[in-house]
Amino acid sequence: MGSGKRSLTTTAMALACAATILSAPGVAFAAPTPTPTPTPTPSATPPSTKDLEAVRIKLDTLYHDAAVATDAYNLAEERTEQQSAQIVGLAREIVEGQARLDRLKDRAGAAARAQYRSGGLPDEAQLMLSDDPQEFLDGAGRIREGAQATKGLLAEMKRTQDDLEQYARDAAAQWKKLEANREAKAKAKKKIKEQIAAAKKVESQLEKEEKRRLAKLEQQAAYKAQSAWLSSVALDKISGEASAQGEKAVEYATKQIGKAYEWGAEGPDTFDCSGLTSQAWAAAGQGIPRTSQEQWKQLDHIAVEDMRPGDLIIYNSDASHVAMYIGDGAIVHSPRPGRTVTIAGAGSMPILGVVRPNQ
Repeated sequence: MGSGKRSLTTTAMALACAATILSAPGVAFAAPTPTPTPTPTPSATPPSTKDLEAVRIKLDTLYHDAAVATDAYNLAEERTEQQSAQIVGLAREIVEGQARLDRLKDRAGAAARAQYRSGGLPDEAQLMLSDDPQEFLDGAGRIREGAQATKGLLAEMKRTQDDLEQYARDAAAQWKKLEANREAKAKAKKKIKEQIAAAKKVESQLEKEEKRRLAKLEQQAAYKAQSAWLSSVALDKISGEASAQGEKAVEYATKQIGKAYEWGAEGPDTFDCSGLTSQAWAAAGQGIPRTSQEQWKQLDHIAVEDMRPGDLIIYNSDASHVAMYIGDGAIVHSPRPGRTVTIAGAGSMPILGVVRPNQ
């Protein structure tokens, strides 16, 4: 079983671009432009493999930082939507509460006007002046009922007023959080654009042949990591079968293969990493958190050897990337800017852990 799975994974690795995100100090290289001269000059020496490896690490780090900022942006976006909905709900409660309070005040005013029309005498005094004992007894009952009704009316008015004040405080607090998350979104958006622009600048300084060699280095790094993961006999221990929902999630995710990565995107034409996984599970009828970090925090953790197709593998120590396990040691994921949704080896990136959206 292990060798068969390894061959499948090796084939998937050969067909798919398995790099992910990220950034670290490094050096960018561009081929120097030869000085015009009437006599031929030797071509510039191309960057060494060691130099291109430094470029690869730098690009990895830049795209990693962009992924972290994307997670922050997505979380702020999700919370902004939730807070906006809560503010709308509170505003509705305030309007309804004010209308209820106005009705209660009208009732209290009507009672006061009725007392004024009766000459301002207390009900007790009016009944004492009555010559009809039965009328007195009947009136006494009405006094008790009226007193209870008045007491209840005043209590309801106070509760309504208290509710209105609490709604106003809640709305103010939610508005404050909304503004804070809007600022967080703007800050994250700026960071994303800066990191992606820096990565593109590094890539733009490479000649065509250097880009080809760099892509090969990326594939080699992913293949080396996958091979190390397989050599740990991890795959031999994995035998879980997908649930019905998991099959639907895998089907959705794999149908997106070839679609471009776009930060903050949840489809249908482009996806970021957690946009793909959250939408795949939504298509399977299971809502999950929007970001890879929240998926790691909120979903049930599963041992690697117990994972099954449809489970989500969280990568990097900061949970900045997520992919869906599809079986045979492979994943489907949306890697980073400039890449498309693809199949890769599950061990081609540093695994933080596995989470399961359903039981």
